[in-house]
Amino acid sequence: MDDLFGNNPVDPDNTQYSFKAIKAEQPVGDVFLASIPYNVITKIAFFDVRRVIQTDRDVERYLGIQRPLEVNRVKKLEEYVNFFDASFPTAIIIAIDDQYGNFDEATGTITLRNYREGELKPSIAISNIARVIDGQHRIAGLFKFQGTKFDIPVSIFLGADVADQAHIFSTVNLEQTKVHKNLVYDLYSLAKSRSPQKTCHNVAVALDKDPNCALYERIKRLGGASIDGRFEPISQATFVESLMRYITADAKVDRDILLRGKSLFKLAKDQDIYRMPFRNLFIDGKDVQIAEEIYKLFNAVKNRWPDAWDDRRREGLMLNRTNGFRAVMRLYGFLFKENGIPGTALPQGYIEHYLTNLPLKDDDFSVENFVPGSGGEGRLFRVLTREETL
Repeated sequence: MDDLFGNNPVDPDNTQYSFKAIKAEQPVGDVFLASIPYNVITKIAFFDVRRVIQTDRDVERYLGIQRPLEVNRVKKLEEYVNFFDASFPTAIIIAIDDQYGNFDEATGTITLRNYREGELKPSIAISNIARVIDGQHRIAGLFKFQGTKFDIPVSIFLGADVADQAHIFSTVNLEQTKVHKNLVYDLYSLAKSRSPQKTCHNVAVALDKDPNCALYERIKRLGGASIDGRFEPISQATFVESLMRYITADAKVDRDILLRGKSLFKLAKDQDIYRMPFRNLFIDGKDVQIAEEIYKLFNAVKNRWPDAWDDRRREGLMLNRTNGFRAVMRLYGFLFKENGIPGTALPQGYIEHYLTNLPLKDDDFSVENFVPGSGGEGRLFRVLTREETL
């Protein structure tokens, strides 16, 4: 097993790798941009990947500037790298001691090796030559890549001292802005292939644009402030994730299957059809019917509690806010188990009859009865399913 901190035995033989590279002159020094095969970057990278993968522990702590690996994140990337459309478009950043690397201006080639120039024997393990400044989780994921070709864009610093490496690390990781989930789901609309994510996005957009729908102009897209001061209490991410659970148990895997031109298997009546009532509708391409189910559910809620649904006070009623929306979406699954028709729909009359017989009044949807957070959502769901009373 490789040593945790990269103190691995020196290799028995000289080893080197050469790549075409582009030199970029920057204030911190020269940066070399290269394309490196996955099975090489995983071989030369110096950090704690190997022990974490083998022991599956996240309690290790490390020296230097590296952050601990997040095991759950690594597992997701191990799965992701084997998806049909896997891609790491942004560069991994590594630092190489200039004793073990050089750039040939004439050929535009960078060479990395485990021995000093002019020496006949290695003086370092090949797995110790590249300190990872950014991208350790991506490299960890690549250890489980099962394909044949995956070239990785890599930015290489030759001869940068530890202080410079620490500065680069902090700049890369502290200055990055995380992409908002709403934008991520919105971008699925640009995809040519079908996917649960794209369908749920399209349903959200359609209902948000329909003036006859209870959700008309209620869904906030792209994150940030609401458009023109509109009342948009429900984020697109909340909508998509609440709906997607009725379509798929693993949206990423389903998307990958469809990208490969394969078919998804329908659920039989004795399987999980009651847990994922829209699964077969999605497979049959009946996205409009999925939208109609959500349309009639929330229109029935609006008609049953019109004052609570239209309340827009800052500290007002919670039915039309995130927690209320999530609880109502969960209610659909409960009602479908009670009276749903697999592969088709939940009768409109049944939804209206069920809601009419609930002893809730508009004023009952207060934050005193249903506190902000998951606790309030959970209690509202239990009240809506008659598991609990106010």
